[in-house]
Amino acid sequence: MFLLRRFWPSLVASTSWRQSQVWASFGTGPKDSDGTFYEFRTYIIQPAKMNEFLKNTEEHIHLRTAHSELVGYWIQEFGGVINKVFHIWKFDNFAHRTKVRKALAKDKEWQEKYISRNLPFIIEQRNEVVYLVPWSKIEKPLKEGVYELCTFLMKPGGPILWGEDFEKSVNSHVHVGYSKLVGVFNTEYGALNKVHVLWWNESADSRAAGRQIAQQDARVVAAVRESCSHLESHENMLLIPASFSPLK
Repeated sequence: MFLLRRFWPSLVASTSWRQSQVWASFGTGPKDSDGTFYEFRTYIIQPAKMNEFLKNTEEHIHLRTAHSELVGYWIQEFGGVINKVFHIWKFDNFAHRTKVRKALAKDKEWQEKYISRNLPFIIEQRNEVVYLVPWSKIEKPLKEGVYELCTFLMKPGGPILWGEDFEKSVNSHVHVGYSKLVGVFNTEYGALNKVHVLWWNESADSRAAGRQIAQQDARVVAAVRESCSHLESHENMLLIPASFSPLK
């Protein structure tokens, strides 16, 4: 007991340092240094108007990208609600986004050629503000394919509790090599304790084959088991890049 009392302060300090390192590796980084964040936007479109919506978007998306960077634009193929489009926009900081939104509101051509025509086709709009986790960056695939967005709702407590195990789980799949990691995002505004992982696959069939290999890999199984102990729920969707999407 004497030894425990004697060394307890150093043990607490050591534990606190390790926890702070986990937090730093997952919850801080680029967002603290330069403010860059991403906005996830999801629109549900009237089924009969999807083709018209996409055609008009393709013709006039340049009016929108003149104001800020479009990372990718996809149509959901599998995984929940269909007739849904998902797009990611990059902003330098919140002041930048505010400036962009004000400029778009005053952009007469954008309002007349896109908003007034497409807005009636939209049933529902949702958005989230997310940051790239510090150990991830946007990786652009070398060729066209399909994308999978995996969304994980983690138990409350933040990355200090689950960040390290989650990173190991993601990297275990990367090492198998069947899928390319595009980016890992942590939600800032939206459902908290949520992490999105965006993957690229050559096709839906290559993804399925790769998943079978991963499920038989002891390293993947062990890493996923540890991460799942922090998991509340997860879901995914298969995304097809739009013809005008920067990420193909």
